[in-house]
Amino acid sequence: MTKRDTPCNMSSAISVRLDQETLRALAQLESTGLTRSEAIRRAILDSVERLHRRAAVAAEAAVLEADEDDRQEMLEVAEFMESMRAAG
Repeated sequence: MTKRDTPCNMSSAISVRLDQETLRALAQLESTGLTRSEAIRRAILDSVERLHRRAAVAAEAAVLEADEDDRQEMLEVAEFMESMRAAG
């Protein structure tokens, strides 16, 4: 019987073609001291984080949009603010 320890977090190498705009952006990231691999990994992870934040904000907005009490209160506040505005 052979026992093998295989690391669970093995890296995968990928190959991509970058256009000039992306190469310039990558160079900017590298100029901060990041290696090319670190810059690419960070960019991917940051993009996913932004997607998750957008989804969370959209979900929160949907909940608020569906809350009739909250909608009514917003209308009342808007009406009050409009009544406080100076005429003219």
